[in-house]
Amino acid sequence: MNEDTARRDICEVGRSLFARGYVHATAGNISVRLPDGFLITPTDACLGFLSPDGLSKVDLQGQPVSGPRASKTLQLHRRIYEASASTPAPAGCIIHTHSTHCVALTLDAPAGDLLPPITPYFVMKVGHVPVVPYLRPGDPRAGDEVAAQIGAHAAADRAIRAVMLSRLGPNVWHDTPMQAMAVLEELEETARLWLLGGRSTRPLDEASIGELREAFGARW
Repeated sequence: MNEDTARRDICEVGRSLFARGYVHATAGNISVRLPDGFLITPTDACLGFLSPDGLSKVDLQGQPVSGPRASKTLQLHRRIYEASASTPAPAGCIIHTHSTHCVALTLDAPAGDLLPPITPYFVMKVGHVPVVPYLRPGDPRAGDEVAAQIGAHAAADRAIRAVMLSRLGPNVWHDTPMQAMAVLEELEETARLWLLGGRSTRPLDEASIGELREAFGARW
């Protein structure tokens, strides 16, 4: 993806997420990896009112190149890009939101996965979503925790596309902003269904998940 396209797509996705309530106020951020560095939304920016020339650009070491000060989550994003690069699900774009239903599921501090496999599209499009214990926004330890989860899941042959920061929100990734947004949408919708079902919906059984692996290459 060239830089001009990336700038445009970040702004379009930001506006869409804001308009539909996936982000609010100045919560959330979006980044894209470029050959010579990264684009990322500025610190305290509202995703609904971004402009292509108002994004932050940093080099591959995270040093400023142009634009306003980068989001404080830049280092976490860089760790995700680095840790996912050698997996079957490398990050080209990362989206972080404070999506309501996902965050609600972490308020009683669950361990393990955020959600069970209750729908086929969650299994196919999202996959496992490990929960990272609460750390303050911008805490550098979050990068270590997330990188460890990416590595552990890849070693178990189930490369992930999302992690959940407890009480903060999901970080999801894919090749492009539009694809990453689709992962986020599926994740938040599944969280909503799980809550509406009283967290008691029966998950798909192993035979059903096996069919999804065979037919669609699902990594569960």
